[in-house]
Amino acid sequence: MTVAVTIDKVGKSFGGSGPAALDDVSLDIAKSELVALLGPSGSGKTTLLRIVAGLEQPSHGRVLFDGADALSVPVRRRGIGFVFQNYALFRHMSVAENIAFGLRSRPRAERPSDAQIRSRVADLLSLVQLDGYGGRFPAQLSGGQRQRVALARALAIEPKVLLLDEPFGALDALVRKELRRWLRELHERTGHTTLFVTHDQEEALELADRVVVMGKGRIEQVGTPDDVYDRPASAAVFGFMGESSRIEVDVKDGIAVAGDTAIAAATKPVPDGPGLVYVRPHDISLGLPGTPGLKGRVRGFRRHGAIRRVELEVGSGLFEADIAPTVRVPVGEKVAVRLDRARLFASGGEGVDCRPPPPHQPGDYAI
Repeated sequence: MTVAVTIDKVGKSFGGSGPAALDDVSLDIAKSELVALLGPSGSGKTTLLRIVAGLEQPSHGRVLFDGADALSVPVRRRGIGFVFQNYALFRHMSVAENIAFGLRSRPRAERPSDAQIRSRVADLLSLVQLDGYGGRFPAQLSGGQRQRVALARALAIEPKVLLLDEPFGALDALVRKELRRWLRELHERTGHTTLFVTHDQEEALELADRVVVMGKGRIEQVGTPDDVYDRPASAAVFGFMGESSRIEVDVKDGIAVAGDTAIAAATKPVPDGPGLVYVRPHDISLGLPGTPGLKGRVRGFRRHGAIRRVELEVGSGLFEADIAPTVRVPVGEKVAVRLDRARLFASGGEGVDCRPPPPHQPGDYAI
């Protein structure tokens, strides 16, 4: 039985004069939803996960499962399946024994029969695509296989909520990608309410129904992967989500000016004053010197998947822009830099999308 989870004004302080680990965090997670807690180290995401699990107690606030108080329920009766980054498998137990551990640890009156446990283990081995591996030991498995065993063990108790703490952090990039796809498919089959912690933005965007971006013990933004990547609510979220360049600007009548160059026009009214413009590498175009845009100089190139990434000196800052592999611009060449799409944060307000400022003509940008 899966449940909805309500986190209501949860705070956590570990004492001392430093800032709180969690500062009145509130979040609603729907039944069968897969939610990612994303943020840098120290943002509070793991502390929040451990409070939901019952491994930490909050300084204040409530955690509710389907509207009922979960904090007063002992950990073993809370119905939590927890998957750790380091697998936490018992090395002296076989794969089948590891998966069955939670079932065999139940009080006698609640424990399934041996036949029921064997059947459940067999079903889970099939579910995590490890048929025939029940007799092996953790040391005989790859990292990806061990993580699947850890997930099967968490699912064996039929949890109300599934919690994953950096589940793929110890694996190499190729295995992580394969397991992400597999976990998403598994979630769609099992429908568990799932909350997972990660610092990997690609992982959160690929896996989650919704992403919760955290920073300094607070929630910065909650939204779909498209929301948090394409429409970051704050400069902090934009700076964290994906690669970007930042430009300090002055805003006047909706036009963002860097130095003496107009670089972006807000698509909605914004207050005049200082602001910040953020732009991603794929939203930058390069033009010939003398065309509209910021003045830049090519510093170097590197391959970045299907494209080439050019490093640019723009004033005292460094920018990165994506160009086609066939484009050749000499190192040291002067170029004009145009922001085809950007996001403006004016006077500490919420972000608004920007377009290139008028006037610009088709064909201005020849590179």
